[in-house]
Amino acid sequence: MASRFGVLAEVLETWRTAFDERRVDDLVDLFSDDALFQGLSPRLLAGRDEIRTYYANVPPGTTATVEVLHSRPLAAEALAGFADVTFRTVTPQDPAGTPLPVRLSVIAQHLDDSWRIRQYHVSRVG
Repeated sequence: MASRFGVLAEVLETWRTAFDERRVDDLVDLFSDDALFQGLSPRLLAGRDEIRTYYANVPPGTTATVEVLHSRPLAAEALAGFADVTFRTVTPQDPAGTPLPVRLSVIAQHLDDSWRIRQYHVSRVG
């Protein structure tokens, strides 16, 4: 994926695709073993097992759009960035899916020949 945000855009596009397709194992593989995670709930999660449970409980029909806002290197093999993410859950009662916009803060590191998310935090917008 060609983008002025490079690696972060690629990582988040891989995340979005796995999220939209409900491929929980692929989502979890994007995170480091010791990742710190805060999704839409205030509960703080750590590690792949807790992240797996979180994603396994996302309602069916939920998809995301992602727009990277900022990315910068932290070190030679690490980066941080922000993105706007809009989640939608399509149901028979809501066929368009009500948008739920959030701001994502993420730190990724190159580990084991691939980029892994080390920290993931969302907060609701508006």
